[in-house]
Amino acid sequence: MGGKKIRNMEEFASVSGISRPTLSKYFNDPTSVRASTRKRIEDAVERFDYRPNLYAMNQNRKLTRNIGIVVPYLADPFFAEIARTVEEHVLETGYRPVLLGSHGSPELEIENLENLRLIKPAGVLLAPSGRTSDRDAIAAFCDEVPTVLFDANIENVGEAFVGSNNDQSIGLIVEYLCRTGEPPVFFEMENPTNPNAHKRRNAYIAAMERLDHKPHLIQAPGEGWEFEEIGFREGARVVRDRTLPTNTILCSNDRLAIGFLSAAYEAGLRVGIGQGCAMRVAGHDDHPFSRYSCPTLTTVSQDYKAIAKKSAEILMQRIDTGIPADSRTETVFDGRLIMRGSA
Repeated sequence: MGGKKIRNMEEFASVSGISRPTLSKYFNDPTSVRASTRKRIEDAVERFDYRPNLYAMNQNRKLTRNIGIVVPYLADPFFAEIARTVEEHVLETGYRPVLLGSHGSPELEIENLENLRLIKPAGVLLAPSGRTSDRDAIAAFCDEVPTVLFDANIENVGEAFVGSNNDQSIGLIVEYLCRTGEPPVFFEMENPTNPNAHKRRNAYIAAMERLDHKPHLIQAPGEGWEFEEIGFREGARVVRDRTLPTNTILCSNDRLAIGFLSAAYEAGLRVGIGQGCAMRVAGHDDHPFSRYSCPTLTTVSQDYKAIAKKSAEILMQRIDTGIPADSRTETVFDGRLIMRGSA
């Protein structure tokens, strides 16, 4: 049959003229309907080339209350905090969260998804590792299990993506730093894992050019999840070489900034604003430790609660209706400037 592909049992019921309950009964157990009805359904299946979603049928037959939550690195307090917030929203809906961390490993990320598949989750909330993720394997999983991505996006994978508006948040802090002092350089990793890092770099460049300032990038060698170590090591080199074109450093994330603050302290430099301060340092994320660094870290806060709530709402709607959305949606939330002692 030509034309639009039939996506679910509701559409098949509409075009075949057979009731949805009768179809559900047949696909669960063909012998449960009369022979004449069975013949009519089988003829319609062949005529319309309909292939039922076996995973959805299995869920309907034995629906679990498990919701998988997979994040790249549970040892990172940022992901622990956002996972905890997502977990709270899942519990409020009456489902059971199953929380897994991938330790920054793309292999373990796929293993986590495969282990979730075995317990037949009602759905999954996934924060992908990012650049190193196995896109094809994740896409194959999402084709079978209702999945909403959050924090890091993989284009055209999953039901939806929910995250932060990096263009807005980086633009906000660049404008603030330029308005209150020297324009910032952008301190980042040379090979960042999370795709948000690339978006933040591009947003920094765009914001600086919009304000008629020349962008300047400092790319720290290293990859993986030891951000503080990388920030400290490269920060120490930058401070030692005295080659900065400005006294203001904007770090791609708070963990790099915390490492940079430590390097500045070890070099005897005072960070902050006012008399006797040698430089300003700012970050992004409002990492749980940023309010306790020395000095406390100026940053942009991601809206954890909004991201968690929206991710859970989209997934629950998908589970409740059993019908995939007509198109994949992307929702991003604006950040909020947090002014503290470092800038």
